[in-house]
Amino acid sequence: MTDPRLEEPTASEGVLVLAATPIGDPLDAAPRLAQELAGADVVAAEDTRRTKRLCDALGVTVGGTMLSYHEHNEARRTPELADRIAAGERVLLVTDAGMPSVSDPGYRLVVACTERDLRVTCVPGPSAVLMALAVSGLPVDRFCFEGFLPRKPGERGRALGALATERRTMVFFEAPHRLASTLAAMATAFGPDRRAAVCRELTKTYEEVRRGGLGELAQWAAQGARGEITVVVSGASAAGGSVAELVPQVLERVADGERMKQVCAEIAEATGCAKKTLYDAALAARHTAG
Repeated sequence: MTDPRLEEPTASEGVLVLAATPIGDPLDAAPRLAQELAGADVVAAEDTRRTKRLCDALGVTVGGTMLSYHEHNEARRTPELADRIAAGERVLLVTDAGMPSVSDPGYRLVVACTERDLRVTCVPGPSAVLMALAVSGLPVDRFCFEGFLPRKPGERGRALGALATERRTMVFFEAPHRLASTLAAMATAFGPDRRAAVCRELTKTYEEVRRGGLGELAQWAAQGARGEITVVVSGASAAGGSVAELVPQVLERVADGERMKQVCAEIAEATGCAKKTLYDAALAARHTAG
């Protein structure tokens, strides 16, 4: 018996289906994912080889056309896929792991479809962001996802400086070979005692969640880490004398003609705040205001 959801929309109405794929264990795949893989007219996959292996694990045969859709051909393929949806086809978009368009290809196609008033729907499923939050042991009532930080140390430092006063729990992705330097940079920007969790190889055989202060975690990561990594960091404290309270003082004095570096050095010495953290936060605040 055919699943009624695969009979909708009608032949005259195409649809883009964003489908979450397992981040590790194939058994985490939603039952509907198999149905969509078998019933879609087009399966647009970030890596067709990995998608074929997933299909084998699920015992699914792709019924339509499978083509690649990744960061190197996303701009070129997007109009083609949007045209096929407009022509009434059902296009299923899958990435290597997790939800399309969340640090993965897909955003451009969603925008293209919404601009043409084409239907977009989703097959919910595994998410490294949500799983890491759930197991981190950190507050999850309010959070923000920051993806991958810039690779260059200076740009990364400025990005972290801008987040120094963020009160929500923050979630980051990171490559294993950059984990130690990133945690060290976070310890500098947020303080070595800021609580965090490094979630490695989630749902896989060697799953590991390491919790502690950023300074402690940076020392641990210096020994080397492997696999897919998600980092969860607690938000800034509301305690008095926080960077959030000091930044306006910096900007006010800079507006009066003083040099930002000198102002930050003086305020940092008087309050015990990290000078670089205060400087990066003030620089980010001035850029945002400007």
